[in-house]
Amino acid sequence: MGNHPVLFIPGPTEVDEELRQIMAMPLLGHRDPKFVATVQDVCQKLKPLFLTEQNVAFETCAGTALMEASMRNLVDRGGRTLHLVGGAFGKRWAKISSACGRSPEVMEVPLGQAHSPDALAARLQQSEQPEVVCITHNETSTGVIQPLQALAAVIHEHAPQALLLIDVVTSLAGAELRFDDWGLDYAFAGTQKCLALPPGLGVYAVSNRALARAEKIEERGFLLDLPKSVKDTNAGKTLATPCIPLVYALQRQLERIQAEGLENRWQRNLELQARTFAWAESKGFQPFVVDSAARSPTVSCIDARGQDVEALAKQAAASGFKMDKGYGDLKGKAFRIGHMGDHTMARLEALLSALK
Repeated sequence: MGNHPVLFIPGPTEVDEELRQIMAMPLLGHRDPKFVATVQDVCQKLKPLFLTEQNVAFETCAGTALMEASMRNLVDRGGRTLHLVGGAFGKRWAKISSACGRSPEVMEVPLGQAHSPDALAARLQQSEQPEVVCITHNETSTGVIQPLQALAAVIHEHAPQALLLIDVVTSLAGAELRFDDWGLDYAFAGTQKCLALPPGLGVYAVSNRALARAEKIEERGFLLDLPKSVKDTNAGKTLATPCIPLVYALQRQLERIQAEGLENRWQRNLELQARTFAWAESKGFQPFVVDSAARSPTVSCIDARGQDVEALAKQAAASGFKMDKGYGDLKGKAFRIGHMGDHTMARLEALLSALK
């Protein structure tokens, strides 16, 4: 394949040459002892990524499947689920809850705003306790990151029986996330975002208390029966045939992340975010998210202020880059620069210099 546009969209993200070469490997069987050992190794390497000593696993599926798995495994049929919504992906989780026969309730904030821990505390005190609280840590559609540590503390105080289910699709390996320290119960992501790999694998962490809850839930499904999946995958025995080349690439990428240092990776994303917004303001744009503390380290959403987003995207394309033109209600009004994964400051500067 010849030159390809360098991806600065909010996913899938740009994949480095080393990782693409791994995925060109000859195949081997998924029951081959070499691959069984690789699956086990990947599971061990996922623990420091989530900063957990509890349970981790992966499956060949999209992140949306892991959203559905959370409802099937961790909530009784008809059980109440509370969804903190601030964009399209929070809404998706609530729709999945309903589609799975659960009873979702939505606590929504306007686009571009984060949830307030105080408002969540008031909500939990005023209403019947939910079985789970679902939070989109980093809302890809608007570039908002939630104050997850503070929100988790509120839930532990006011709804201690509720499980904390977290969509970390665009924050895992890109923004601060501490599964055990913050008392999370389930967190999931896809490989195509901050892990800078092609889509195809979903990775997740699940707490001991969440697995104990799941054991009591009937009709959890087959492929994504979490108690069984966690046990079998950690033993190297995937239930279905996985995407073998991608598992090898994930193994290598987890080694690369460990070598860089997880906190260094978080810091690199913050530096890319700061540079992106400095450029935006110098060009007459402004951050879509007013509160600087709520701005995503991995996806910068920029208010175009009436300027031509389509023309900007064409400039990027002409210089060999692919950028986003806005999502959903923000299409054409705001654009997003996804600087997650393995992007460097030099690569970002090349994109920004192309945008006149």
